[in-house]
Amino acid sequence: MSTALVKYIQSELATLADPVKAEEMAAYMRTEMPFYGVQKPDRVPLIREMKKRFPPVSLSDYQRNVLALWQLEHREEKYLAINYADSFKQYMIPQAVPLFERLVREGQWWDFVDPIASWLVGRTLLSHEESLRPVIETYVQDEDFWIRRTALLAHLGHKKMTNSEALFRYCTTLAGEKEFFIRKAIGWALREYSKSEPEKVSRYLKKNADNLSPLSYKEGAKHLVKMGLLKL
Repeated sequence: MSTALVKYIQSELATLADPVKAEEMAAYMRTEMPFYGVQKPDRVPLIREMKKRFPPVSLSDYQRNVLALWQLEHREEKYLAINYADSFKQYMIPQAVPLFERLVREGQWWDFVDPIASWLVGRTLLSHEESLRPVIETYVQDEDFWIRRTALLAHLGHKKMTNSEALFRYCTTLAGEKEFFIRKAIGWALREYSKSEPEKVSRYLKKNADNLSPLSYKEGAKHLVKMGLLKL
């Protein structure tokens, strides 16, 4: 199935290719990785079609198909690998997390890492908190800051089911980092959680105002400022 999936995706992307857009997209992403020049709206029909035509029949089949797309040359093919992985929720289980982690370690940029962290790792964490939490705990101390970012962004979209103790602890642990993508992720995770639990996040921000970077605090407080619960 992987061969047929790859042939289908490469054929469709080649048909839709736009060299001018490809150059613009590569410049925007600051990458030398080639693009076809197929923007997100034009990839949506491909996502629907590959889900319909190439459903995995097992976890190993799912993993093979994801990697078959991920290992291709163009960036849109890798985007579609993530979309494929996200299309089959029944395989978003702890046993698939090593694959998701591999994608983060190889992706090494926000356009890959953020959907992997929030969609794949995050949704698996929400459904399998008890078994997956120990893995996420190791991510906070990982040498790769994209893995540390994943530990934070894996809580996006959990709303009132967010493990607030863990999220706040991770934010505190990583608060002193100088890395922009960590500081931004702290603020992003707090801001999204504040939409569901404004009082909890407001208390955390007030208590940790001196520990968080200005970027993390400002990002985390945005929704609360609009609500009148905090002032910048």
